[in-house]
Amino acid sequence: MDILDAIKRNGVRSILKQGLVFLGVLTSAFMVWKTISVFTNCESPAVVVLSGSMEPAFYRGDVLFLNNGRSPIQIGEIVVYKVAGKDIPIVHRVMRTHTDKETGKQYLLTKGDNNPVDDRGLYTKGQLWIEREAIFGRVYGFIPYVGMITIYLSDIPQLKYAVLFGLCLLSLFESE
Repeated sequence: MDILDAIKRNGVRSILKQGLVFLGVLTSAFMVWKTISVFTNCESPAVVVLSGSMEPAFYRGDVLFLNNGRSPIQIGEIVVYKVAGKDIPIVHRVMRTHTDKETGKQYLLTKGDNNPVDDRGLYTKGQLWIEREAIFGRVYGFIPYVGMITIYLSDIPQLKYAVLFGLCLLSLFESE
């Protein structure tokens, strides 16, 4: 009943105004994200590390910042790539490179620092190298453990709904 009382006290106009402000904040955040994407030449300028395959360089929950320059990738660089048929990008280090003399295309062999073998088992069946075009971004910075929030929200759906419900209640009672 407290929610209905809050709606009666604040009025429908006030609640609609709060909704529009919230949509404005979301729209602004999206515009900033897309602007950063253009400047970094990455469809996603930040990713969260989801596994321990890159320990001790990066741990689960670290947020990595990416760019995607067109210069050739060097051995030792940490890249984020996508494999055909898999939705989740992989963050691993480049162990070897190969440039095709005829086409000039660069091919890469990657490996997680904490993995005993290279990534050929992760690639598409029969694939021995990752093409440069599959590289999603190159890591240039990180913030440790900040991404654990998103991991918890995706691993525990009830937590996501509890947070959303709490934010809704907070916005209703905040305007009192």
